[in-house]
Amino acid sequence: MSDELEPVAETEPIRDPGLPEHQYRPQDVDESAARRTERHISGMFVAATLLAVGFCVAYFTIDKDQTFLGWSAQNFTFGATLGGAMMLIGIGIIQWAKKLMSDHEMVEMRHPSASSPEDRAAVLKDISDGAAEAGIGRRPMIRNTLLGAVGALGLPAIVLLRDLGPLPHSQRETVWAKGMRLVNDVTGTPIKPSDLQVGQLVNGQPAIVYEVDEDGHRVLHGTPLLQAKSKASIIVVRMRPEDITPSKGRENWGIDGILCYSKICTHVGCPISLWEQQTHHLLCPCHQSTFDLGDNGKVVFGPAARPLPQLPLGVDDEGYLIAMSDFPEIVAPSYPELARDQKKLDDKS
Repeated sequence: MSDELEPVAETEPIRDPGLPEHQYRPQDVDESAARRTERHISGMFVAATLLAVGFCVAYFTIDKDQTFLGWSAQNFTFGATLGGAMMLIGIGIIQWAKKLMSDHEMVEMRHPSASSPEDRAAVLKDISDGAAEAGIGRRPMIRNTLLGAVGALGLPAIVLLRDLGPLPHSQRETVWAKGMRLVNDVTGTPIKPSDLQVGQLVNGQPAIVYEVDEDGHRVLHGTPLLQAKSKASIIVVRMRPEDITPSKGRENWGIDGILCYSKICTHVGCPISLWEQQTHHLLCPCHQSTFDLGDNGKVVFGPAARPLPQLPLGVDDEGYLIAMSDFPEIVAPSYPELARDQKKLDDKS
């Protein structure tokens, strides 16, 4: 037996495999039918665009507590508009492919796995021809409405970014007020100066977190309550009074070496409480911003650009630590408008 491989004889495709004669679609032989189908598909894309816009309108106009047939009216509208938009785009694309794109039969022989340069060039040409046969250039109405519908689907995504949390420039104040007690954030018990030892750090919260409505009622619960408490989170530290260098106007902000600062890092808002009692430095675990609490919360290392906001302290008639006001600085991550907003706050005070 010869070791040489026998040449493979080239075969020809079956000329007549027994398939029925190709049936042309109405759109292939009647241009008016093609135009009518084109209008139908474009109408689907336009309707999808309107539904995407309707999603955004519903987001701002339907109250989240409103119900419809026992369901959340807002969620129902979100599902109907966004789902309807995506469904219409999908149906429109399928109808375009089935009724308007080129429809012809072809036979292709199998070829070796490794394509030749000529075959690769042929594939690129086929892709180009396919784009031409799809009618992208010949049917601008479908093309433009499809692009508009797909682009409109980005609007709900942009609107939903609003749910990630309150905008920083809309949160310029906290719930701290004069006379509000400081409490331990774990036990909820008020804090006395005698409870703190030199070098100690305690994580705290305001004793009462609420807002007052037009009728004078305290209203704040659920998620808004948690958001307010997180923004008002504090750290309380005690150091030797001789180790503190208060800036002008802050000489009386501490009580026997006890100082209070915001727990929110001024870089990107991470909670911060890594305390080096020997150096009086507070480190942020996210990006290693370091603040000197003995020197007005000044940044001594890291990407933070602002000192840590300080809360002025006092003692009430029962000997518990209280706030003497809200934070004079804005408690928030740094953002471009912050310097402008802080200047307005300083001018107001």
